[in-house]
Amino acid sequence: IGTAARRFQAAYAVVMAPLSRELDMAPSALDILLYLANNPGRDTARDICTYRKLKPAIVSFHVDNLVREGYLERRAVAGDRRKTELLCTEKARPVIERGRAVQNAFFARLLTNTDEPTREAFFRTMEIIGKNLDDILKENA
Repeated sequence: IGTAARRFQAAYAVVMAPLSRELDMAPSALDILLYLANNPGRDTARDICTYRKLKPAIVSFHVDNLVREGYLERRAVAGDRRKTELLCTEKARPVIERGRAVQNAFFARLLTNTDEPTREAFFRTMEIIGKNLDDILKENA
């Protein structure tokens, strides 16, 4: 599984690189924007570090730049002064739309040469695995 995950990440990076270059945006910055857009409720720097496996210093650097460039806003979390939500701005919308289009094309390409029953079984299995992962994380939190 480790080799497959690394190959997936490498292929994803290759597919996203042209958009990153075109936008003159660091790959990690683009990844952070898309992560925040695609994962509502998981919108803190800690969430990015946890789920995207990025180092805190890298996340901090790119978040600062994305805020300064107007792609993200910081908002205090009510009831927890230590937490700050990261929200995509209107300026980020076209970047997110283009990034999602590249992501969708990538995922469609991954499913090339599969039939509908295979795809259905795959997505059903991924849903079950996702639930199992959530259960493991909750049990060990």
